[in-house]
Amino acid sequence: MIQNSVCFLIFVLLLQACAPSYTKLISDYRTRILSNQADYSNLEYWAAHPQKKDPSDSIPRPLQEVSQFDSSIDVFFLHPTTLTANEDTSANASLTDAALNAKTDYSTILLQASAFNEYRLYSPRYRQAHIRSYFIADTIAALKAFEIAYADIKAAFQYYLDHLNQGRPIIIASHSQGTTHAIRLLKEYFDEKPLEKRLVAAYLIGMYIPKDAFTHLKICERPDQTDCFCGWRTYKINTIPEFVRKEASPHWVTNPLSWTTDSTEVTRVKNEGSILRKFNKLYPQLSGARISNGVLWTNKPKFFGSFLLKNPNYHVGDINLYYVSIRNNLRKRVAAYKRLNGS
Repeated sequence: MIQNSVCFLIFVLLLQACAPSYTKLISDYRTRILSNQADYSNLEYWAAHPQKKDPSDSIPRPLQEVSQFDSSIDVFFLHPTTLTANEDTSANASLTDAALNAKTDYSTILLQASAFNEYRLYSPRYRQAHIRSYFIADTIAALKAFEIAYADIKAAFQYYLDHLNQGRPIIIASHSQGTTHAIRLLKEYFDEKPLEKRLVAAYLIGMYIPKDAFTHLKICERPDQTDCFCGWRTYKINTIPEFVRKEASPHWVTNPLSWTTDSTEVTRVKNEGSILRKFNKLYPQLSGARISNGVLWTNKPKFFGSFLLKNPNYHVGDINLYYVSIRNNLRKRVAAYKRLNGS
């Protein structure tokens, strides 16, 4: 999936640079899809929202005593692809698909978005592109599918700014397809824009982040740095995927245990806890972290049943392997933001 997302992004850039007809194609297409967007004043179109009880509110039992809540900060979370069934021929998700919404809520919203729930958490439902959009040869069809998805995200974010944010500082968080769209959202709304002053940090997880992705926004190089972004893609140690070798632009990668960008290894001993599918079980010292060759390396996690883990691509665990570290780092960045801004 990651390899093909890179190809897709490169394709988009090429079209933007050298095909005038592309602009009209997308403009016409946007006009048609806008009429089918969700009404984000309706809570049903939010997978997570402070005004509703949803799975993102859940706190793993071992963390409940130390959990805290800060209502002065917002998180805008973009979930990854959950439209994955081969038998589903749709290019994009239906916002009213109850089964898919439940799958989203009790997978990524519960297991990933909850890592950010010490703050006011918003996560819009959107007409996500089917996972095959990262693979199909018909790049125009893929482009249309991603355009539909981003149109919803943009509409949700604009509604959030106009009616819900009320001037609070913002954390952008995302994974996988969510990160594909979050990079674009940051470029459009934050990078060298007035809103950048309200950005605590962006957690752009699970996707390739080229070094020229932004004009002004910088990679986070310290655990308490603000107005910056961080991100990583997790693989078993010594794994360098072939598509990573072929990526033309250098990459940004953050170590989610040290929160730096150097290649120093942080052993699993420093990892305070991972949260896997058994949501209420904390796994301390499960995985280390070291940046190498454009990705994040870790030892093979050891837990009951881990002998079945044969795939060296730990994409699905990008957030969960470093769950407690993310929560702790959010607190550091929020505290630093408040010191710097006198709040």
